Formats: sequence, C-alpha cells, structure tokens
Amino acid sequence: MSVLSWIIYIPLQIVFIPFAIVGVVLVSYKQLVVSKGLGVPQSAIEILNGRWTMHIFGLRPDKASAELAATLPNDSLAGLWLVLFPLWVKSRVSGKLFLYPRVPEPGSESLLDLITARTLYFDRIIERQIAQVEQFVVMGAGYDMRAYGEFNRDGVALFEVDQAGMQRHKRESLNKAGISNEHVRFVEVDFSKENAFTKMLEAGYDPGRKTLFLWEGVTLYLSDADVRKTMRDVRGNAPAGSVLLADIYADRIIERFRRGATGKALEYTEEGVDFSLNFASDHEEKLSAFVESESMTTGETFFLGSKNVKGPFVAVVEMRID
Repeated sequence: MSVLSWIIYIPLQIVFIPFAIVGVVLVSYKQLVVSKGLGVPQSAIEILNGRWTMHIFGLRPDKASAELAATLPNDSLAGLWLVLFPLWVKSRVSGKLFLYPRVPEPGSESLLDLITARTLYFDRIIERQIAQVEQFVVMGAGYDMRAYGEFNRDGVALFEVDQAGMQRHKRESLNKAGISNEHVRFVEVDFSKENAFTKMLEAGYDPGRKTLFLWEGVTLYLSDADVRKTMRDVRGNAPAGSVLLADIYADRIIERFRRGATGKALEYTEEGVDFSLNFASDHEEKLSAFVESESMTTGETFFLGSKNVKGPFVAVVEMRID
C-alpha cells in the first residue's frame, strides 16, 4: 500500500500545484484580511486550521473544531483542501501520516510541527490534570475548542477568557454552528484596562478551588513584565495544587517570526511578538530558573526541537503552584 500511495500521490501533487497556490491565497486572505476586518487575531485561525487538519487526517478527533471552522467567515476550508488534498489521499491509501500533519519523535520537531506537536503535548498534560481540578480556565481562548469536546467533564467549571470582540465573535459562531456552549462561562476582558481575575470572579470563578489554567499561544505576544504579572495573578488567585500550562518560545524563533513573511503578516494584523527565553544552551535550567523566579515549580515539560544544535524552539511547560 505504501508503494501504491506514492504512485498516486506524486502525480496528484504535481497536478495540484496550481490549485494549491489558489488555496494558499484563499486561506491567507481569509486569515489575514477578513480576520482584521472582524477585529480578531489571525493567529487564532492559524491554530484552528491546524486542529481542523489534525481532525480530518485522523490524528486528533475534534468534531467541534471542524464544525466551528465550517461556519467562520475568516476561514477557508476550500482553500485548505486545495492545499492538503494530495497529502490526505496519500495518508488514506497508505494508512500512515506523511510530511504534514505528523507525530514526530520528541525533540525532533520542526517549526512545521509546531501546532500539531504543541496541541498533543498540551492535551497529554490536560488529560492527566483535568481529573484533579474543579475549574478549567482557557486564557486567551481564541477558537480553542477543548471545552466542547473530551475535556468537558462533570464537576469541572469551564471558563474562557479573551478580549470582548473575540469572545462575542466566537459565541456568535458557536451558535451559528449549532454547538452547545451554555456550560462555558465566557469572560470578556480588556487586558490593557481590566484585571482578568476581577472579571472572572464576577463570572463565578472560585479562587479557593484547585484550577487548571491553559495559556497556549499567548506568551510570545506579551512583554516580560506582562508574562510575569499574569503568572503572579494566577498564583495569587488559585490554591496549592493548581497548574498553569504555557508555551515559552526561544529567542531565535521570536527573531525569525519578526522577519520575512511571518513578520509582515504579524505587522499587518498588529500582533507583535516579544517575550522569549534563550534556549541556545542549558535550556532546562533556564526554563526552571524562570518558573521558579515566579515562585512556581516545573512539572512535565516538552522541549520541541531540542535535538537541534541550536537548541529547542519552544517549550510546553507545566507550572505548579505549591
């Protein structure tokens, strides 16, 4: 079957080259231009598209993400299919994933694997922690759909925290897609003017209950001061045993994001990148020192790309409140 899949894939991929170009244009226009018009970050669509791709390739079942993506005016599933169809056919014929999406060996991840690997690593930690907490807070939630799938557990209160425009757009889209969302407490926060925990308390958050905080795809857009302030706010509003999950990026990748097409896209959507750590050497010690400097301890951690001579490009880290 592997040989047959190559026989089918190679000519199909060649034929689809012009269609793939059209697909990239469609996806980019929706992700950048339409998202900017809606007042929502283009990075939120990028993550959702990654989750949709994992779903259709059978890597990570996520019906809610697929249903939401199909309703969004700033997404183009047709464009994604034009780009990914040959790879999808190959995976169906061979029964194996190839090139993208894939599950790389830990430490061997490339930047192409970022959303896929990061999602799976966060899922692994969430799965272990969700049974031990009473509240699950998704900070900077964007289009994250974990609260509408397997992590919607009995006895766990679910909160999504984000800017008002993003939250309202998401709720409208959820309703349009027919996705039940009454179990989620949406917290609208203007991060430049309001304290997130003040708003969360108004929404029913209990600072005395053990809580799991998910902070995915956010720290790189903040300053060092803002990252540390958020960590302190979490620590000051949650009891011992609570956990903050985050992804922390390496200096070299943040510099790469500032250049080329990525930098132009971020400039266009006014999503400047800032916070990072130097993972060029002694990355485990540097991450632990940063976490401990804010009076937390490091739990399970994944260093993506750690086998690269330049060091890992991002860390997915579990930070515990003791």
